[in-house]
Amino acid sequence: MSPLEILTFPDEFLKKPARPVEQIDGELQRLIDQMADTMYQAPGVGLAAVQVYKNKQLLVYDIQSRDEGRELHVLINPEIIAREGRIISENEGCLSVPDLRADVQRAARILVAGVDREGKPLRIEAEGFLAVVLQHEIDHLNGTLFIDHISALKRQLYTRRINKQLKQQES
Repeated sequence: MSPLEILTFPDEFLKKPARPVEQIDGELQRLIDQMADTMYQAPGVGLAAVQVYKNKQLLVYDIQSRDEGRELHVLINPEIIAREGRIISENEGCLSVPDLRADVQRAARILVAGVDREGKPLRIEAEGFLAVVLQHEIDHLNGTLFIDHISALKRQLYTRRINKQLKQQES
């Protein structure tokens, strides 16, 4: 299966909140498989459907290191229903925001509700790295990028650099 194209900043599609998934069918299962392949090939630890130009509240993630074996997780229509504490996600990055890493303030512990790829209800209590990954991917589904959480100056510098690169590519 060939990987999907990952949209990158400043693509406006990344700023649009995703629509809830209403039907779990074969088409959605194929999209999940394609997203998983794309995430692993990138390589990344999470991928939201909006990053591959799909307007669906769907994300895949796997925080296992490659050495430990893959453990794909799927969350459909995820919602953070509780947050607790604060941590700094150090050196956070994003497949849709290439060549930028930054410290981002996140909740230390979260409770997420959603459904799995079979439509079974899920409740995930997450902390640490898993909490960061889930917050990052759910932000994508809400039209928020991790650079929206960093200082205006860092965001502005990155935006200028990307716009300059895009202009050079057009020439």
